[in-house]
Formats: sequence, C-alpha cells, structure tokens
Amino acid sequence: MMSLAALTVFEVANMPPGGSCYDIRVLSEHGGPVESSGGMTLETDAFGDPAFDTVIVGSITEMTMPSADAAVLAFVKEAAKASRRITSICSGAFVLAEAGLLDGRRATMHWAHASEFRARFPNVITEEDRIFVNDGPIWTSAGMTAGIDLALALLDNDLGPDAAKRVARLLVMNQRRLGGQKQHSALLDMTPKSDRIESVLAHIRRNLRNPLTIEELADVANLSPRQFSRAFVAETGQSPAKAVEQLRLEAARFMIEQGRHTINVVAQETGFADRERMRRAFVRSFGVPADVLRRNARREPVTGS
Repeated sequence: MMSLAALTVFEVANMPPGGSCYDIRVLSEHGGPVESSGGMTLETDAFGDPAFDTVIVGSITEMTMPSADAAVLAFVKEAAKASRRITSICSGAFVLAEAGLLDGRRATMHWAHASEFRARFPNVITEEDRIFVNDGPIWTSAGMTAGIDLALALLDNDLGPDAAKRVARLLVMNQRRLGGQKQHSALLDMTPKSDRIESVLAHIRRNLRNPLTIEELADVANLSPRQFSRAFVAETGQSPAKAVEQLRLEAARFMIEQGRHTINVVAQETGFADRERMRRAFVRSFGVPADVLRRNARREPVTGS
C-alpha cells in the first residue's frame, strides 16, 4: 500500500481547477480489505495487469525488514517493465532492491533503515540522508513526511511547478523540500529549553550573512558572553560557533541545490564571506565541496521551490 499522506497529494491534485488528473488505485496481493499499521482498513484491488503510469511501493512499520513475498516481487518486477516509473516510500526501497531494480542506481530510505539496507544491498548506491532521490524511471524517498515531498515532486514532473505549488498550499505546507535536502534539520538537533536561547537561534537564522559574534548573540540573550556560552552549550549541546556554522551550512546547501545563485553569492548570503571558506566547511561536513553537491542536485529533474 502507498502512504496515505502521499495519496492525499494526488487526491488534492484532482480537485478543481486541476480536474481529474489521476486515477488512483490501491493494490494488494489478493485484494479486498487490508488493515494498515494505524488500524485503518483500506479496500484494495488484487494484483493484475502491471501496466500503470506510476507504481508506488509503500512501507511497513518494522525496524528489521523481512524479505518481500514472492508474489509482491514478481508484480513489482513486471510493473517496472510495463509502467512509466516506479517509486517507493521509506522501507519500500527494500522491495525495489530485492527485485533487483536498484542495482547500480542511487536510492534513499528512512535513515533508521540505512545501515541494514546498505549491508543487504551493496550494489545499490545508498544515499541515506536524502529526502528523495530520482535515478532514471525509479524514485525513492525517506519515510513519513518525505512521502509527501516525493508525491509533490512527481506532480511537479507531471503537471509543472504551478500545480505542485497549488497542492502544497492546499495541504498547508510551510515549505516544499527538494530531493537533495537532508532528512535532518540542524534545528532539530538543538532544541533549547528557554525562550532566550530560542530567540538567539531565530536571530542567527535571520542574520546569517552577518559576522554574528559571541558578544552580539550574548546581547540578544541579555547575558554576559561567558554566561551566554555556558547556557547555550547546556541547552543545545553545541557551542555558539558550531551552531552558527551548522545553520549556515544548512542554508547554503539549500541554496546550492536550488541552483538559483552562484556559489560566490551563496557564500556571501550565508555568512561564509568567501568561496574558499565555504568550500572547506562543506568538505568538513558533507565530504564534498559545494560545486559537487550542485552537480548532483542538477541530476534531479525536479527543482521545485
């Protein structure tokens, strides 16, 4: 079964003024009612003609993934031959890999499954820190909300960015995430306990292009520099300097993968001051310089906003 959240994207795309763009079917091996992990019962059609425009393989809520049923693997293999594209959400990538569809291709899945996936399928180029990955006719995504990002990317690919933006707005999404974005946000790794440190993080995000000295940040928190540094580390687990660099890197990576600005402009706008300083930070954190990430992002055909 596909993720119900991802299914909603296509349901909303069918609403006026878009019209009926997608004929949605939910499949299972034998058809009939199937209970989801959340206790909801879905009516499904049995496997039959494998020719679809798009096939989405959903996930199961298990931390150790069992082998797929032979009938599922057989259907997926035939569907990959007969359909325009085949995709997976979260642990659905295990099914595609077991069917041999991902050998030599790039793929992603929920970060919690990445170690097992890499060990079981060494011939797949595993990119465990991606929202979604597109390699030819095969798309894979991380779990949960990343399934919505994948569905919006498919919609963008089919009907264009305006349609994807319309659906994202109707779903009240704060931001469309690109495939190249990391599954983790730097802010999730530093959740402060007090409003004063929260206000400092907000100040950093609003002023990334500025120097952001300890004195300036301490003043925002209404503390002395020494008190501020101690409080910041205690609440976030990181030094102020490390947090500033992480937020700069996150913003710079997003801008790099969008491809709307030169690398020099990105370096200036995110406070790295010059291209070389940003290059060193990228290599230290991501293992590759910014221009390599940009080339990889350009391999993704969907570059929504």
